[in-house]
Parts: sequence; structure tokens; C-alpha cells
Amino acid sequence: MTALTASFADRTVLRVGYGALQLERLHDRRDEAVQLLRHAIELGVDHVDTAEFYGFGFANDVIRETLRPEDGVLVVTKVGADPNPGGRLPLRLAQRPEQLRASVEDNLRSLGVDRLPVVNLRRLDTGPGLRPEGDQVVGLDDQLAVMTALRDEGKIGAIGLSSVTLDGLRRALPAGIACVQNAYSLVSRDDEDMLQLCAAEGIAWVPFFPLGGAFPGLPKVTEEPVVHAVAGSLGVAPSQVGLAWLLHHAPNVLLIPGTADAAHLEANLAAGKITFDAETLATLDAIESRSNEVPIG
Repeated sequence: MTALTASFADRTVLRVGYGALQLERLHDRRDEAVQLLRHAIELGVDHVDTAEFYGFGFANDVIRETLRPEDGVLVVTKVGADPNPGGRLPLRLAQRPEQLRASVEDNLRSLGVDRLPVVNLRRLDTGPGLRPEGDQVVGLDDQLAVMTALRDEGKIGAIGLSSVTLDGLRRALPAGIACVQNAYSLVSRDDEDMLQLCAAEGIAWVPFFPLGGAFPGLPKVTEEPVVHAVAGSLGVAPSQVGLAWLLHHAPNVLLIPGTADAAHLEANLAAGKITFDAETLATLDAIESRSNEVPIG
């Protein structure tokens, strides 16, 4: 049986939280979005991941409307990109120090708070997604300088990193890092060394794409025959097997699966209670890991 909670930014939180990106699917049904998030909190979720560029601010607006101080929810946001309504992509890179500071201010305003408990600096060094060009190629040290200044000013509580390399994480450790968000799943385990470093340093590992690729060409956990066989034997969904494997794999893993559907939300949370025997875990561990280095743009 895996532990149901873990340490994150001097807090203890449920290991399965909620990623707010999918709330934008309910953009025209705001009441449903509020009800869904409220349902998550009622089910025990105390860690919500968001960003100003999720739904052009819609996710943050729903969080602001839904959460109450007595809920005790740890809201984690990110900077490094900003909304880009009408653009070819729904976001634009915002990697320069002054842009990071402005993005923090945007999140403070839209969430209606005077301090962001954790802010992830979304780098673009690794994993699927965009790569920086021109004035968006910014050194990590320059970014960490503004992030630590914002922490010293009390505007953010803790610093996280996203889409970062192992060398980048090592360089950032003296600044104090609370979490790492990289693409990582049962079928894409390129960052195993980084995960183990985080475990040794007491840093939460919060993978995005926890079931593999959301983009064409990336491997998917739910397409693995072994995963389907395990799911069938346990009477659960293949997606639940993929999430449960992550929780079994390392004690510092926290999950933030997103959904706009209440039944799917409940299934994601139930994955935290799935147990594997040693033989089943070894069978899952033997699944081949493939690269998730697919540029998007």
C-alpha cells in the first residue's frame, strides 16, 4: 500500500491533486466548472495546479470563485508563458525576467491573493513542446534571480521548475526548489535520474503528461497491452493503472491529472488507492520507455 499523502512546500497534501487546465473545456458552462472544482475539494483534493494562460485566465477565475480560505488548498501556478488569444497557439513564451515578474503579478491579481504559495518556472529545455528563440532564450541564473527576489518580497512562497534538465536542476538547488514538473510517465522515463535526485533532496516530483503523450507521436500508457492486462485483472481502468504506477514508483510523486468530467475526477482520485503486488509491479516496470522529445510548434 502506498502512502496517500506526501510533503510539498512544507505542507502535507494528498498525492493525487487536480490540474486545472481542463476547466477551460467548461468555459461556456461556468457553473459546471465551479461545481466540478468544488466536488474535487469535497473529495479531499488539497493541491490544485493552474496558470494564468489556462483558458486565458478562466481557470484562475474559477479557482478564485470556488476556493475558500478554510479549504486549505495549496494552489500552485506557473510562469514562463502568457495567454495569447487569437494566436496560432493559445500561449506565447514569456521567459525574460521582467515577463516572469509581470506573470506573477497577473496570477496574483486573477487568483485574488497577495501571495502565491508555489510558482513553477516553466523552462523550455526538455520534453515535448516549444523551444525558445530570439530574446526568449534566457539563462536559468537570470530567471532564478528574479524568482528568488519575488520570494524575498513575499509575493511567492516557494519556487518550482518545469521542463528542466538534470544539469539545470543541479544548478538551481542552492536557490531552494520545492518541486519539478517534467513530462514523465510509465512509457517515458527519460528523467529517471532527475526523479531520484528529487527524492534524495526532498523535492516533489509532479509529472505532466502522466499517461504519456497528449500530442501525436508520443507513446501512451493506455495503448500498452500489459497495462490493459493489469487493468483487467484488477477491475480498474488502464488510465488508473498508469497513475497508480507513478505513485508506487517513488514516494515523492504527486499527481495533478485534469478533467472536466466528475466521474473521471473520481476515477483519478481512486487510483491513489490501487495496490500492486511485487509481480505486477515488476511486469509494469519492464515496459519499454520511449522518448517524449517531440517538438511542438
